[in-house]
Amino acid sequence: MKKAVLSVATASAIFGIAVAGGAGSWSYHGATGPEHWGDLKDEYIMCKIGKNQSPVDISRIAEADLEDIKFHYSPGATSLLNNGHTIKVSYEPGSYIVVDGIRFELKQFHFHAPSEHTVKGKSYPFEAHFVHADKDGNLAVIGVLFKEGKENPVIKKLWENLPSHTGEKVKLAHKINAYDLLPKRKKYYRYSGSLTTPPCSEGVRWLVMTTEMEMSKEQIEKFRKLMGGDTNRPVQPVNARMILIKD
Repeated sequence: MKKAVLSVATASAIFGIAVAGGAGSWSYHGATGPEHWGDLKDEYIMCKIGKNQSPVDISRIAEADLEDIKFHYSPGATSLLNNGHTIKVSYEPGSYIVVDGIRFELKQFHFHAPSEHTVKGKSYPFEAHFVHADKDGNLAVIGVLFKEGKENPVIKKLWENLPSHTGEKVKLAHKINAYDLLPKRKKYYRYSGSLTTPPCSEGVRWLVMTTEMEMSKEQIEKFRKLMGGDTNRPVQPVNARMILIKD
């Protein structure tokens, strides 16, 4: 799989605390929405011309001899940031996954509503992205889809600390373990894609869990209300890519 070293723009998008507004700002709606991202700034050109973009509809699936993802997570969620596009949960060093024999450190996780990935055309009301980077800046992102159901206890703890306005950051009184937001069954889809927000950099290892998690309608609506509506990029053309699933 193609690897990509992080540009300054990509690093800022993932690890920084840039907030909505200002020159070249993007959104999920209107004149600065997804169909216009590639025209907002030169650095966002991949949003327009990229051939391996994310998210995608997971439908062209091939069985493959994929290795299990090796999880080494410990409680490390320390703060929540409202950056105007999502709620980003920062994670302290020391938690990581191993994919392709490479250690990818968990940097942060964040949310989208409705889901960005779809499965055979089906959309979900919510999706979490767990963003990891190796020592060279290559990225691996785990996606978890959520269906409407019973209240999620981990989301409940997070939502008790939601920053109410753009740019606000709230520290958590107790560290939360991201592992508790993952399904027990760790079977996954894999494909090569991109960031789903500007600058839409490619070369990202995407690992989307096949088993959904649950959260309540009230929890979903609380996030959507805070964010002002939809926070998902539409699915992108799969083009020549294959989506793999562990056989």
